[in-house]
Amino acid sequence: MHIKEKTISILKRFDIRNKLSYLPVLPKASVLIPLFVRHGRLHTLLTLRSKELRTSAGEVCFPGGKRDPRDRDDVDTALREAEEEIGLPPDGVEVVCRLFPIINKSGLLVTPVVGFIEESFCPSPNPAEVSAVFTVPLDFFTSEKDHYAAHGAAGMVGPLHSFYFMDSDSGIQYHIWGLTAMLAILVATIALRKTPEFEVSFDSEDPISFFQQVLQRRLSKL
Repeated sequence: MHIKEKTISILKRFDIRNKLSYLPVLPKASVLIPLFVRHGRLHTLLTLRSKELRTSAGEVCFPGGKRDPRDRDDVDTALREAEEEIGLPPDGVEVVCRLFPIINKSGLLVTPVVGFIEESFCPSPNPAEVSAVFTVPLDFFTSEKDHYAAHGAAGMVGPLHSFYFMDSDSGIQYHIWGLTAMLAILVATIALRKTPEFEVSFDSEDPISFFQQVLQRRLSKL
């Protein structure tokens, strides 16, 4: 089986489907985690947010943002934001699954949407929102080599993960941390069926249980 088809089959097992119908109404956001195959390896695409933005300025993120009233669901939000931020057309994404949501530091319920894009996709960043777009091999997020962790960070359950990635195309080093790093680790662990070389809070065989518990804990404090 080709690596793309194999990965899709694995990821679909973790699709949340309608498991969250019990949740109270919360402000929502979505991110798109775009995957593609290059030279036989899975890669993902990330953005560097503009320094002019009011929130998370200058941080590395996946394309995404807040739910718009016109959006039908979490997938709509992720695809719309990706088109607005980097010029990725919705029909250029093969949506695979939605993973378990996480409440971020702003109180938004963030749903990760995973999809495949063509390797040939050429980003067209919106300078008002994105200052750079770069790609990272997915297995980078399971390696100890460029990984750092801080414990006891405010609002975090488990270690605060941090990576320093040197982009060989631009020569720029990017700092990937916080929720973005956690989501990248999660997708890499699931898609590659590989336990990270460093400590993580979730069970690599059953990550949903951990995120379910974290969500319940956060909801109980609202």
